[in-house]
Amino acid sequence: MKKKKSKKMKKGKKTKKPKRPKKMKKPKKIKRMKKLTRAKKIKKTKKRTAAMPVVRAEKHFGRLIQAQLKRVVAMKKAADWIDYKTLKPIIIGVIGGDGIGPHITAEAQRVLEHLLKDEVAKGKVKFRTIEGLTIERRSEIMKPVPPDVLAEVKKCHILLKGPTTTPKKGDPWPNIESANVAIRKELDLFANVRPVRVPSQGLDWMFFRENTEGSYALGPFGVEVTGDLAMDFTVATKQGCERIIRLAFDYAKKNNINRVTAVTKANVVKTTDGLFLKTFYEVAKEYPDIEADDWFIDIMTAKLVDLKRRTQFRVMVLPNLYGDILTDEAAEFQGGVGTAGSANIGKRYAMFEAIHGSAPRMVKEGRTQYADPSSVIRAGAMLLNHIGYQELGKKLEMALDICGQYEKKLVMTGRSTGATGRAFCDYILETIADPNLEKRWQGYQ
Repeated sequence: MKKKKSKKMKKGKKTKKPKRPKKMKKPKKIKRMKKLTRAKKIKKTKKRTAAMPVVRAEKHFGRLIQAQLKRVVAMKKAADWIDYKTLKPIIIGVIGGDGIGPHITAEAQRVLEHLLKDEVAKGKVKFRTIEGLTIERRSEIMKPVPPDVLAEVKKCHILLKGPTTTPKKGDPWPNIESANVAIRKELDLFANVRPVRVPSQGLDWMFFRENTEGSYALGPFGVEVTGDLAMDFTVATKQGCERIIRLAFDYAKKNNINRVTAVTKANVVKTTDGLFLKTFYEVAKEYPDIEADDWFIDIMTAKLVDLKRRTQFRVMVLPNLYGDILTDEAAEFQGGVGTAGSANIGKRYAMFEAIHGSAPRMVKEGRTQYADPSSVIRAGAMLLNHIGYQELGKKLEMALDICGQYEKKLVMTGRSTGATGRAFCDYILETIADPNLEKRWQGYQ
């Protein structure tokens, strides 16, 4: 039997299909959470971007710290002082340098070769010329000292060096480290010794300037954190401070000088200068017969021109930057920086040089022949004293005093109004040859 259709079906009505559920709208809270997450990401990215210069600076500083810690280890293991009496020959390397350097260094070499001619003939001393330490070469390879030059330097015991150009911001040369500073660090020439003597004014000063630390050691390695912030660094180590201070006290004791003065800015630069000053007084306890006192660099620059006080100072020991400033000031009493020599002393090597720069303006104006060689010649006198030829060193010092401070038959002006460097060097050689040199010098005291 057929089933009867329901009434609804009979009437033709269709069954309604179930409605599809409408697409659900995301809750407003979820939309807001996404916006917040995106904002956090943007904020985090901005924070990370802002932190990047700091992170770079921290890494840079970390590398500097590691390098200085290695220096401390090396200083603790350093060999003892070289004995020049045991060397045959003593090799003297001559480096011309930049600008007026080759001209004045050649005159100084001429004087030394004259004084040491007998020692050269006996094979006790040998001169060696070292080429290549020029600003052009250093800029080309972007190194403060070319590796081949450094290798030649290390084959010598002593260096006689002319001034080299150290680029500053705005110069046509790249911003490479000072060749002087690089050599001092490489050979560990920790003591920069600079004498200034003007007997007529009662001045007899010896400056012991620390050479391998301070702001000069890390000056080329500062960091530009952002376009608005730049930072430089300075460094002091217990070992570095102690060895330069001890050298100053040893010199005073050896020469019967009863006072050594430290010069710092420890009231402001409390950590590094503070370590220098603390070490100074610790070392001073070992020399009870020598008076130890300290002055700040700003007031000391004033005391050097104080007629009542300046003759009381004899030996001064100070960190790198202050030593550079004070010795340039002191050299003015002797006749200017062109007359002052400088010794860079380490336990195994030593370097002798002028305290002035390469004078590019003189080169540009064609005046190199009028450059005063007195500074490098006086450095030569210090060289002679250092390697054990004190009598020859004294002869040269007396001749320099007579020619540069007393007689002044020839005057150096740096221009055609004065003598040439060659003529002045001849004047010094003639004076050295005088059999009555010491008597002549004594007559001016």
